[in-house]
Amino acid sequence: MPIKPELRWFYPSNWPDISRRVRFERAGGVCEGCRRPHGQIIRCLPDGRWFDGNAQTWRNNHGRPARWPDLVEAVHLRQTRVVLAAAHLDHNPQNNRMRNLKSLCQRCHLIHDRSHHMARRRITYLLRRAIGDLFFGLYSACSVLEEARRPLQIEAEGHNGNPSVTLVGRRPQARRFAAPYGATGLDRAVQQGLWLDMP
Repeated sequence: MPIKPELRWFYPSNWPDISRRVRFERAGGVCEGCRRPHGQIIRCLPDGRWFDGNAQTWRNNHGRPARWPDLVEAVHLRQTRVVLAAAHLDHNPQNNRMRNLKSLCQRCHLIHDRSHHMARRRITYLLRRAIGDLFFGLYSACSVLEEARRPLQIEAEGHNGNPSVTLVGRRPQARRFAAPYGATGLDRAVQQGLWLDMP
């Protein structure tokens, strides 16, 4: 599995050797969760069952023999290439002890990291909400949904003699005041053109 460039410095310089030792020397080139072999294209079902071509049998998501799929389940059959990765059981890439590393395929790796990914997703949502609070004021999830349902209208209004543009229906706090001369952009160009035509 490729490592993101921003996370590469968390891993030791000999990480490829450690990963190879975990995946191929200790695990024998198979997933330690479901026993899928590395590099092979296998047939699998959404519930985790996969077809073991060497034993000519179906296996469940723990690598044990499972029942063959019926005709309805066979409709959802798909093929995927298995790629093993050395997964950190405690999600800490600096803890590279052999008891903390496990050879997992893509599916088992995602299942193992599900709680970690959910926590990271929650942090991302909270950070986005904090940025929204910083620039647009406090808001709740209900207010965001209500604003998204309202149609977008543009309303021009004046404030202390300066015209402004207000987006009505979405973020009424987001208001941009125009230049003190009264017009911006195309309106200013039109006014300048009119002023030039005046005697």
